[in-house]
Amino acid sequence: MDTLVTAVRTELAAAANPVKAPEMQRYMKSAMPFHGVPKPERQTITRRLFAEHPLPDRASLVAAAGKLWREAEFREERYVAIDLTGHRAHARWQDSSLLPLYEEMVVTGAWWDYVDEIASRRVGPILRAEPAVVGPLMRKWAVDADHWRRRTAIICQLAAKDEIDLELLTFAIEASIGESDFFLRKGIGWALRQHARQDPEWVKRFVDAHAGLSPLSVREALKHVPH
Repeated sequence: MDTLVTAVRTELAAAANPVKAPEMQRYMKSAMPFHGVPKPERQTITRRLFAEHPLPDRASLVAAAGKLWREAEFREERYVAIDLTGHRAHARWQDSSLLPLYEEMVVTGAWWDYVDEIASRRVGPILRAEPAVVGPLMRKWAVDADHWRRRTAIICQLAAKDEIDLELLTFAIEASIGESDFFLRKGIGWALRQHARQDPEWVKRFVDAHAGLSPLSVREALKHVPH
């Protein structure tokens, strides 16, 4: 585990681009600096490193991802922590036991570049696999004081398609309809827009029935719905 973490740090530092780094930091409005390694280059590095340093079990995955996340000095290290959890070799370990790690990332990361990936590509699939376990947790997150937990509850079903839990989606959205936070309003619109691909009539009825939705949420929700 430690050899993988060390290798990630070494390779990212070697690939650093001092010209791109401040641009990336400004764009992401990040207090944490960047190395300046774009996503395609980062993925090339991690693809090789994850193959060269395989993890033997779930505990090693949690430990390695947690170490990269908590000790990160550059934002790309946190991106790699998320990438590591989603690597195909670790798919068999994706279950509700990883939710404490994802919750830590959501709450301490507290920005869309982290939260959206975790919500839709980590929490969402676990919700569909273990609805009895994750569904009640998402209902708790939907009313939590932390807005990033709330956003996660709202957008975690972006890839659900016909497996979507509409009662959960409704609950999560209604819990934040009155919030002025941009990321909650945008998340509500995004979740509805995505479901409109499956059932535009349901989304139209939902919007009509919820006069308190912000103009931003409504615009996003109906973006591709025929009027």
